[in-house]
Amino acid sequence: MEDERITILEGLTFIVSARNGDVDPAAGEPDGLYFLDTRFLSRWVVTVDGKRLTPLSVDDLQYFEARFFLVPGEPRHYVSSTQSVIRHRSTVAGMDEEVTVLNHTDQPVEATIRLEVASDFLDVNRLGNPPVPREGEFRHAIGDRQLQLEYLRGRFRRATIIRSTTEPAGIDSDGMTFTARIAPHGAWSTRLQVTTDIRASSGAEVTGAGRSLREMKEGMRDELDAWIAAAPRLETGYGPLVTAYRRSLIDLAALANPGITGQGKLPAAGLPYLNIAIGRQCIFTSLQTLPFLPGLAADTLRLLATDQGAKLDDYREEEPGKIIHLLRFNEGAAFEERPYLYYYASADSTPLFVVLLDEYERWTGDVELVRTLEKEARRALDWIDEWGDLVGDGYLWYQRPRWPDEPPNQCWKETEPAICYADGRRPGWPRATCELQGYAYDAKRRGARLARLFWDDPAYAHRLEQQAADLRDRFNRDYWLADHGYYALAREPDGTPVDALTSNIGHLLWSGIVDADRAPALVEHLLGPRLFSGWGVRTLAAGEANHNPVGYHIGTVWPYDNSVVAEGMRRYGFAAEASTIAKSILDAAPYFQGRLPEAFTGYHRTMTTYPVRYPTANSPQGWSAGAVLSLLRTLLGLAPHPDHLESKALIPPEIGEITLFDVCGRWGSADVFGRARQQEPAGRCSARRRRTDPRLDRDG
Repeated sequence: MEDERITILEGLTFIVSARNGDVDPAAGEPDGLYFLDTRFLSRWVVTVDGKRLTPLSVDDLQYFEARFFLVPGEPRHYVSSTQSVIRHRSTVAGMDEEVTVLNHTDQPVEATIRLEVASDFLDVNRLGNPPVPREGEFRHAIGDRQLQLEYLRGRFRRATIIRSTTEPAGIDSDGMTFTARIAPHGAWSTRLQVTTDIRASSGAEVTGAGRSLREMKEGMRDELDAWIAAAPRLETGYGPLVTAYRRSLIDLAALANPGITGQGKLPAAGLPYLNIAIGRQCIFTSLQTLPFLPGLAADTLRLLATDQGAKLDDYREEEPGKIIHLLRFNEGAAFEERPYLYYYASADSTPLFVVLLDEYERWTGDVELVRTLEKEARRALDWIDEWGDLVGDGYLWYQRPRWPDEPPNQCWKETEPAICYADGRRPGWPRATCELQGYAYDAKRRGARLARLFWDDPAYAHRLEQQAADLRDRFNRDYWLADHGYYALAREPDGTPVDALTSNIGHLLWSGIVDADRAPALVEHLLGPRLFSGWGVRTLAAGEANHNPVGYHIGTVWPYDNSVVAEGMRRYGFAAEASTIAKSILDAAPYFQGRLPEAFTGYHRTMTTYPVRYPTANSPQGWSAGAVLSLLRTLLGLAPHPDHLESKALIPPEIGEITLFDVCGRWGSADVFGRARQQEPAGRCSARRRRTDPRLDRDG
């Protein structure tokens, strides 16, 4: 399955285009050049003698660099093109594109090369929505080899500066025109530089400064090489896993955006719609990548702690101790038309913050960070009871966001139809979805471990342990649907259970809140024909009234979701079933060139020879890239201990063997090996001990 859009990115800048390199809003795609949640180019079209360019191939050189090979007009079967075009594009220091026109004849030719440009400076979250009146003023200015497009609204200013650095051009408000005379078998080229400017007032014309573009590209290549080298080295004869693993490492490097202060990096959610930090996605991506890239977890914990809620603010849904949901820096946020500059409308990121802090210590032994963030972790645990329990029954609830056009659900399945009864009815408000209770339970157990081992507060640890045990008992009583053999999706304030069958039950296994004797029934449902498509577990089971295989949260398959389900199965001892989930997702990866998208459709595998693309899925997506690493961990059965790394591998026969070299953690460095059809667990891996704490125990 060939991806029709090409995305390259670097930090907070990215561009999405067609396969010929053009950005054309007429195509109805979210194409454009984006920076800080704003589209700085909404049109970028190159023509030669009035003809649009047809793609021959695209070289995906780096995540920040691509090369397009093209011909003018539509190529015909029996007529060779006399000209071709190469566009070499990078997102280093804004956007840089070199356009080269080649003459393949033995006669000189004259060509007119036209670049059409426009900038709508639209907030990325407005893409695909009905247009709204803009209150600002659009301007343009023409300078020496330079066109500046500008949007002004009070002190809010966004500008796009396009310069031709090597060839003179005729410049107008809509673009640039070049006239070229190309020698026989010769070439003509120009370099175009695009700068995104967010200064509050206009400045002088932008000129090159500092390191050269070549030096910057070389520096980024070196950084990428170092990033990949720091991760464990994978060896396996199973090609789809090799491709997906490398692709995921590269995408995670690309999506690791610098924090707004420049200190540390947060994994962005995904492109094109979510090149931002989303609390739950940052946390899950960090959990998925802990055995491979533990630095992501450390940065995520520090940066989320920095923006933890400190007061009551109804506008932003901020509460003391609450972990942030998302940050945006666009026009709507600047004028407080939307609450996006620090928005707290999620019920899951706060308990998950504590889960990540504990899991990070288990893998790395970084006690210092656990002690540094003690106050923030305690405040997060307090929030669960003080602000999360809206009904006063000991469960974690959420209310509908105060903003009517925001996604209504404050869990990962945010969209309106996702939380429903089997017959399609929507429950009332507030809502207590089942996986939130699992997260709260896990957070309390992990908080108890941290309090006992590192915060020197055994009384607090005992209280949290008792709260967790009480929550587990009540949950298994109140949410269990005995007639169905699974847990309710949610609970109404009057206690009525919401009975839809969803993938959320896999998150319950992941959190450990499920009574052991009920786990087999959940696994059977998750791999049954209603939830399991053959390509993965669907978000909502077939047969439910709202089920739709092309519905965002109501029938699609999410790689992230499946990685959580697989880890949950493995936790309860269902290693073979977890391997089935892992293999199904890895089977899908080659159809997306190794880059798992945010989601794909939930058609059953018997209906299609390949997983069908979901039309507006983000790709690359942070927790989809992380899913590959999580599934690899599940196949190998990796678990951290104070002085060694445990591996209990169960590898599907089609995969054969897997070796991970240099898995680094608190034990030092370990090599892990797994082979298909093993009858006994692989046992301990060899490890070079780095640090040990005899008080530590994997189960707390």
